[in-house]
Amino acid sequence: MTLSIKQIFRVLISLVLSFVVLFYFTPAAWAFCGFYVAKADSKLYNQASQVVIARKDNRTVLTMANDYQGDVKDFAMVVPVPTVLKKEQVKVAKPKIIERLDAFSAPRLVEYFDEDPCNPVVYEERAVQSSAAPTPASRNNLKRKNDLEVTVEAKFNVGEYDIVILSAKESNGLQTWLRRNGYKIPRGARSLLRPYIRQGMKFFVAKVNLDKFEEKGYQFLRPLQISYESSKYMLPIRLGMINSTAEQDLLVYIISPKGQAEVTNYRTVKVPSNTNIPVFVKDEFKDFYKSMFKTVYTKEDKKVAFLEYAWDMGTCDPCSAQPLNREELKDAGVFWLNEPAVDLPINPRGRRFRRPPSSNIFITRLHVRYTRDKFPEDLMFQETSNRQNFQGRYVLRHPFKGGLNCKAGREYKRSLPRRFEKEAQNLAKLTNWNIQDIRKKMSLKEQPTSSWWQSFLRWAGF
Repeated sequence: MTLSIKQIFRVLISLVLSFVVLFYFTPAAWAFCGFYVAKADSKLYNQASQVVIARKDNRTVLTMANDYQGDVKDFAMVVPVPTVLKKEQVKVAKPKIIERLDAFSAPRLVEYFDEDPCNPVVYEERAVQSSAAPTPASRNNLKRKNDLEVTVEAKFNVGEYDIVILSAKESNGLQTWLRRNGYKIPRGARSLLRPYIRQGMKFFVAKVNLDKFEEKGYQFLRPLQISYESSKYMLPIRLGMINSTAEQDLLVYIISPKGQAEVTNYRTVKVPSNTNIPVFVKDEFKDFYKSMFKTVYTKEDKKVAFLEYAWDMGTCDPCSAQPLNREELKDAGVFWLNEPAVDLPINPRGRRFRRPPSSNIFITRLHVRYTRDKFPEDLMFQETSNRQNFQGRYVLRHPFKGGLNCKAGREYKRSLPRRFEKEAQNLAKLTNWNIQDIRKKMSLKEQPTSSWWQSFLRWAGF
């Protein structure tokens, strides 16, 4: 085989560089102990709807946070549900549980501090021991028909909410019924209600009982939690688009006994992660994450679901908040905590293993930014057996500030400008921020023009 001149040069240069690296430079085996410093939780967004879905087989517990900003007397929630709900299937959830899930799963910023290259600390390799996960009104003849062909399937009160379960044959009639009965439904709801009626879905309608609300002295509306059994694994988001053309953020926390959950009718994409960025971002993390998310959201044509976190609830690395304890998991709707261990298939040696309940809590955090034109369908999910851990994680590395009076120290010092420039380029790529502005904040010098030999190495493929 005849080699071209370019291929010959590449082989020779590769051999020379390999020799130099092998005999003249042995990098120190540094280890870094990092810690969490900031997180991108729901507070980053002016209005971020939050939903918790705990699901096993066909059973679902759905918790909906209410971020309603107006007068509570005008509050009305209409949620399509696959089945008629009884009073015992509806409860008021604790607001703190959604805050805990948000804090635990939020994308995070971590920082590391370089150790003294002249006095490297040698760490023994050891397996990471993950801590064990926390162990585990009837219808009462309320049906009645009217000229609008709307049926009241159930009617009851839960906490500060008056609940009605409806079925309907025609969307215009349902919209009219809701208005006649004091529910302030925005105009334009008819076209969005119609697909749910065609699917035979029911409507969970909630309104605030002002007397109970004032009697208890609540300051905010508490989350509602519903339990049901259905093969439909979906989340209706279309009704949230009534009279709204603006982008809306939705955070979905899915808790499963198996592994990651993903959206099936839109692509599920991981947010960029594990990237080194300049240390000044520590003071600008909010702006960084919002810009980073907007950049990747635009790059993906604004019609994907983003995976921000996927992890066994028994551990985290690093932890921005402690994993939920047993009581908190129950509050989040995890109903399989007390179920016995599951028999796994018999292995080739004839032994049968049992999966301990402690491994059956896996959380997936999905972030969807949606508009009516980009998300014409509700979100459809599926459970997977993928238990690979993932987190949106962004790394700050502080350089060592002490003396560098050794060969390794001088080599380390010479490597820093190249490292800082790489961090600047990473940040510019992630956020679309101006590279010159980034360099100025980092106090970096202008990059010199490449010399002839650097150009030659690039031409040779190095």
